Amino acid sequence: MNNPIFNRFGGFANFMNQFNQFSQNFRNTGQNPQQKVQEMLNSGQMSQDQFNQLRSIAMMIAGGRM
Repeated sequence: MNNPIFNRFGGFANFMNQFNQFSQNFRNTGQNPQQKVQEMLNSGQMSQDQFNQLRSIAMMIAGGRM
């Protein structure tokens, strides 16, 4: 898959590994992922374009159930 997001993370397998670590961090801290993403958008840590790209990837991973 030729995707700039995946390429940035070193390919799909590495991306999934980092995603799983990210997800585990939320479970361990009790943080709300939606709230954290909104904070990142509001603070400028993440652009709307980055959010849209990541949302598309998340939808692919979830099989379009988002």
